[in-house]
Amino acid sequence: MPRQFNSFVAVGDSFTEGMVDPRPDGTFRGWADRVAEVLAARNPDFRYANLAVRGRLFKGIVNEQVPAAITMRPDLVSFVAGGNDALRPGFDLPKISRRLDWVVGRLSDTGATVLLLTAADVTFLLPARRVIEERAEAYNDVIRQTAARHGAVLADLWRDRGFVDRRMWGSDRLHLSPVGHRRAAGRVLEALEVPVDEAWFADLPPATARPWLRARGGDVRWAGRYFAPWIRRRLTGRSSGDGITAKRPTLDRMVEASAAPLDDGASR
Repeated sequence: MPRQFNSFVAVGDSFTEGMVDPRPDGTFRGWADRVAEVLAARNPDFRYANLAVRGRLFKGIVNEQVPAAITMRPDLVSFVAGGNDALRPGFDLPKISRRLDWVVGRLSDTGATVLLLTAADVTFLLPARRVIEERAEAYNDVIRQTAARHGAVLADLWRDRGFVDRRMWGSDRLHLSPVGHRRAAGRVLEALEVPVDEAWFADLPPATARPWLRARGGDVRWAGRYFAPWIRRRLTGRSSGDGITAKRPTLDRMVEASAAPLDDGASR
């Protein structure tokens, strides 16, 4: 029998906030909202809160969001953190591993079903691929081991090679596109043993070939628009989430907002 949840709290950074999966009103939808919409369709009393804020590091997520999530006492809580830490020099995997184990244990002690996700593979789009890939693989292994140790539900996006397609990613090359968020939501629902439309996992149509000069021009534009500002924020100690608050900070009835039409990016 499919599992049913009465409440869901999502904890994390920009990945869980939903960037860059826009709604018509300028807010973001994302994989967590998409999962909540499916769960709400199965239960009219379903309640949902998304506490995630872009740019947050692991420590900030634990200090700011986890206590609020515990207070809400949801049936289901997702915890995804550490991606922003892994992109910074001095990433301390043993320390993050110990903190992750403590957090998942603490959330499990509340009686909630804890949901963890590994990162999807975006390294093929980023500079310093070898370094980032090694860190991602090592941290994903920690996430798998932690999930197994605490009996948490795991959606292993890293092992889904469908994400190794630039159309799964937004123009910033760091966040999932709408079709990428939909695929991630499908993998989460699958891990939760909730029926999901198989079309969410369908292969994209063949992509239009990108001439070499056009691709290099795209790299230059990406570096100027996204990579250089990211470097400036690191040097000045700023975050993309400064001044941003959670988009769904309270555990309320889930009312599905209208979403933008799904763009699979097939023509890019």
